[in-house]
Amino acid sequence: MKIIVKKFGGTSLSDIDRINRAISYIVKTKSAGYKVVIVVSAMGKETDRLLTLTDNLEEYRESDDLSALLSAGEQISSSIFSIMLHKQKVKGQSFQGWQVPILTNSGPNNAYIESIDTKQIIKSLKLGMTPIVSGFQGINKANRITTLGRGGSDTTAVALAAKLNAVRCDIYTDVDGVYTTDPNIDQNAKKIPKMSYEEMLEMASTGSKVLHTRSVELAMKNNLTLQVLSSLTKETGTFIVDEKELIEKEIVSGVSYSKNEAKVTISGILDKPGISAKIFSLMTENNINVDMIVQNISQDGISANITFTISQKDFDITKSVIEKNHNSLKYKSLSLDKNVAKISVIGMGMMSQAGVAEKMFKTLAKNEINILAISTSEIKISVLIEEKHTNIAVKSLHEAYNL
Repeated sequence: MKIIVKKFGGTSLSDIDRINRAISYIVKTKSAGYKVVIVVSAMGKETDRLLTLTDNLEEYRESDDLSALLSAGEQISSSIFSIMLHKQKVKGQSFQGWQVPILTNSGPNNAYIESIDTKQIIKSLKLGMTPIVSGFQGINKANRITTLGRGGSDTTAVALAAKLNAVRCDIYTDVDGVYTTDPNIDQNAKKIPKMSYEEMLEMASTGSKVLHTRSVELAMKNNLTLQVLSSLTKETGTFIVDEKELIEKEIVSGVSYSKNEAKVTISGILDKPGISAKIFSLMTENNINVDMIVQNISQDGISANITFTISQKDFDITKSVIEKNHNSLKYKSLSLDKNVAKISVIGMGMMSQAGVAEKMFKTLAKNEINILAISTSEIKISVLIEEKHTNIAVKSLHEAYNL
């Protein structure tokens, strides 16, 4: 069977008209000779609404009852979608995560998929039905409902497509593809027709919210073609593929940014072996993810300063952890700053072209933007700057690389 998995996000399902529009894409794909498996998110902002019901119930944050509650939105979506498919003379059949089943680790609220049994889905397809699977949810070995965390429906769709050896997985979102930068900052941003998994991963991890990184990692692992597109237009989206399928690799494909950053500077620590390990062990023990790291050694060779970045959500706990360990770290001062942003340029062609970093630094210098920290990979250069310079940095770099 030639199968295409289509995942529809909350925006695509926010009202009856949009669901009918989504169904029209199903009908068109089926008429082209493909079998279709659908994965749905909760309608509109339903998951956010359900989450507010537990605002004052902190003891339930790690309870599997919370997963049972939050997964209710997807159950409604899959059922309504199936019923409306029948109205269009298409036989639909809804599946909850536990009915597939999608087996996960214990979770409960940020679970990972361990296996998917596709027998029921394949049986449904062979009977001429169109399965509609509730995304975001699964079941663990204790027979309890689990959820996959934010972006979990994307993960469900990609994992299911990989297991079914699908031709590709279409992810319908509220944007019509991946752009060279945020069109809200630079109106000259262009939609990228095709990009590599690696580029999408870097863009997702440096601020682009088009796809969840877990779903891209899964697609790359299984060499599954993704298409990011909008259900509100009939335009082709952005295809995310193996780099071997890129005829010509762009030196820089895009410029991304993240304002969800905080800078931590620990000054006057002893410059001796093991001090960095002690600091970052504390971060690991408290589930604090560290990104950019800069260490400066003083001229006396005795003390040093360490600067690193964290997510803003970890601001308070990071401050508390470091202050509690003042005696063992023996630092002179601690400063934290939320008014920073990370700007990244990304492109597969950077591996074989020189001068990308030079152009980035010269462009920022020309606009009198100071660089606070730098990190690099084979296909990415990221810099930390003051948040107030975000827009001009993005626009000037977008122009400098002729995007």
